[in-house]
Amino acid sequence: MVLLVVAALLAPLQAQAQNGGLKLAIGDVGIGIGDVRRLDGVRLNIRDQNLERVRGLNVTLWAPRKGARGLVQGLAIGAPLTGAGTISGLTVGVGTGAEHDLSGFAVGVLGLGAGENLSGIALGGLGVGAGKSVRGIALGGIGAGSGEDLDGLSAGVIGVGAGRSVRGIVIGGIGAGAGERVTGLAIGGVGVGAGSDISGIAIGGIGVGCGGHLTGLAIGGLGVGAPQLTGAAVGLFAGGREVTGLMIAPLHLKVDDGGAFSGLSLSAFNRIDGTQHGATIGILNIARELHGVQIGVLNIAYNKTTLPILPLVNFSR
Repeated sequence: MVLLVVAALLAPLQAQAQNGGLKLAIGDVGIGIGDVRRLDGVRLNIRDQNLERVRGLNVTLWAPRKGARGLVQGLAIGAPLTGAGTISGLTVGVGTGAEHDLSGFAVGVLGLGAGENLSGIALGGLGVGAGKSVRGIALGGIGAGSGEDLDGLSAGVIGVGAGRSVRGIVIGGIGAGAGERVTGLAIGGVGVGAGSDISGIAIGGIGVGCGGHLTGLAIGGLGVGAPQLTGAAVGLFAGGREVTGLMIAPLHLKVDDGGAFSGLSLSAFNRIDGTQHGATIGILNIARELHGVQIGVLNIAYNKTTLPILPLVNFSR
């Protein structure tokens, strides 16, 4: 009877010991040493090549061979490097990565990345990145970025960026930006920018700007600008074509030719090369078409036929 029991236990172990390594398991449950394809338990390997699935602990010494494959669910440890096709759970190593998706909590002493999507909490000594999207918390010693979207909290000593959109809180020591849209709170030591729109709060040490509509609060040490500027802007210079809200530009506010301004501007030189609705306060105020009030040392409204140039105050309906 004892021999039958022993034989029954050893039979599956022997049958599975030919799988690119040594697999001490009953079914898929047990211990694997080497390039074992499937395992639920503890798996140790130098470098993965034929991995299909590990549920439990996977420890490797080096990154997978070209074309990383397989799924790791649980704990992946790189001593120093590890990776797989998809990793879900806790990932730790000097360098970690996934060919496709990486989710959960990941730490890379040098860096970490995913070929497609990265979600959860990711900490990289040098950088954190994904080919498609990053969702969650991404902190990179140098930077954090994604090829498409960046959602959540992201920060990098040098910069943070996304090829398409940023949503959430982004902080870059030098800059923060997106190829299309930035929504939320964006802070850049030098600047914040977007190819299309910025909505929320944007703070740039030198400037803030976008190619489309800037909405919310924008603060730029040197200047703030966008074709459409709505909300509140603070910078030595500010400007756009359609400007609405509160503008605080100590040196110069400029509204482009044929544009419009509506709101209140405080600037030494307010130049509205379009239509002004509201008030401008400064030393020199110029409006091509005034429908409001100018307060300053010299005020010029080209649409007025009577007294177009006045000191102190000028107004027109």
